[in-house]
Parts: sequence; C-alpha cells; structure tokens
Amino acid sequence: MALKDELKALIIKSGYTMTQVVEELNKKYNRNTSVQNFSAKLKRESLKYTEVEEVLDIIGYSITWTKNNS
Repeated sequence: MALKDELKALIIKSGYTMTQVVEELNKKYNRNTSVQNFSAKLKRESLKYTEVEEVLDIIGYSITWTKNNS
C-alpha cells in the first residue's frame, strides 16, 4: 500500500479529517500550510519523514523500527 493511502486510512481511522489534521499541524508547529498544499504533497508522496512523524503524532500514532530476523 502506498504511503498516501496508508496515511489517509490512519487519519480516517483515528476520526480526523484532513482539514482537522492540517489545522492541528499549523497550530502545534506555528505554520500556515493549506489543506490543498498538504493534499498535494500527500498525493505526490513528497512529505518529509519529519512531516509524516508530525501527522502521526497528531493522530496518536508513531513509527517503530524493528530489526528483521534474517
């Protein structure tokens, strides 16, 4: 599954809308990002790793790194 699809699914599953997430990001990180800009970055899959972490933090998730047993 593509990053954009996974992130959108998590946002919806968490009970948020894209607008709410962008509003929370703007408030928490003192930004002025539009929903259209955020959606375009998501569609192009050009979000930075830190931006993904910030979105996940807003919706109550985090990234966990685990070592493969190979």
